[in-house]
Amino acid sequence: MSSQPHKSLSGTIYVSLTLLGWASAPLFLKYFTKFIDAWTANGWRYGIAAVFWTPLLIAAVVKKKAPARLWYLALLPTFFNVVGQVLYARAPYYIEPGFFAFLLRSQILFVTLGAWLLFANERGVLRSPIYWAGVGVVLLGSVGTVAFGPGWPRGTTGTGVILSVVSGAFFAGYGLAVRRNMHGVNPMIAFAIISQQTALVLIGLMWKFGKGHGGVALDLNAQQWLLLVASSFIGIGIAHVFYYAAIARLGVAISGGVILLMPFITAVGSFLLYHEKLKFGQWLCGTGALVGAAMMLATQSRFSHAAHSTHPADTVDDVVVEPQGDLAATGPAS
Repeated sequence: MSSQPHKSLSGTIYVSLTLLGWASAPLFLKYFTKFIDAWTANGWRYGIAAVFWTPLLIAAVVKKKAPARLWYLALLPTFFNVVGQVLYARAPYYIEPGFFAFLLRSQILFVTLGAWLLFANERGVLRSPIYWAGVGVVLLGSVGTVAFGPGWPRGTTGTGVILSVVSGAFFAGYGLAVRRNMHGVNPMIAFAIISQQTALVLIGLMWKFGKGHGGVALDLNAQQWLLLVASSFIGIGIAHVFYYAAIARLGVAISGGVILLMPFITAVGSFLLYHEKLKFGQWLCGTGALVGAAMMLATQSRFSHAAHSTHPADTVDDVVVEPQGDLAATGPAS
């Protein structure tokens, strides 16, 4: 009995740290737009994160907890993660972090479409009017967030909007690919291997397209290097550890619901750091989109619980898979 309050408290701490970690990622990226290009930012940040995840992966291999075909199974999720991350890192060069963070939430629409196409057992939730109401609210809120901005997006702003939405689509594909290819794999090991493969590709892209093959980062001063390492450690490294820990203690629905607050934290941080001022209509529509996402998440959670009680034998495997799928629906790889 006494362990439940402890689990709730620790889960709350973990999900709060996850929220702060993922909310800070666009703020870090915006800061580095003044000093390094997106290819360089991606290569160094993921390279540093890969070092963080290496011991876990080695331990999994030594203890024979990693499937023999793990590298192969991770290829498809890695593809989606790489493309999503390339687009994600470029968006702050065109639009402000708060606007970007609200637009990124539209990825839940792509998760819905992908789940309907790929997973027959997901289609039952689409019979719920509340779920479709949530889809409609997300769509209208996302369009409204753009429409209430300073004029209809064009030029660099239009590019930023496209990058935000398309990166969200690829992050949705990443989560769906994890569910499809890495069923039954421990989620920590799954993310570790995807992180390693993503780092290899992003470092290669940095070498090919980055300014000075990524060597421009060597011109950063000590404080800027500290922030670069911190952005990698906080946004890519430990945030995912905290998220899985939160899910284990609070469940997917609560953890995912809290993470939906991420755009608000990013927008407030962007106002304080970069003087970004979203218009009232953008705040209203952005909030509406997140409410719609919460409706979808809550409906999906109820449907999943009902399905598990009907097919209890599936519960063990589903507990492993669901957090990985929801990772893409609630937060980027950062």
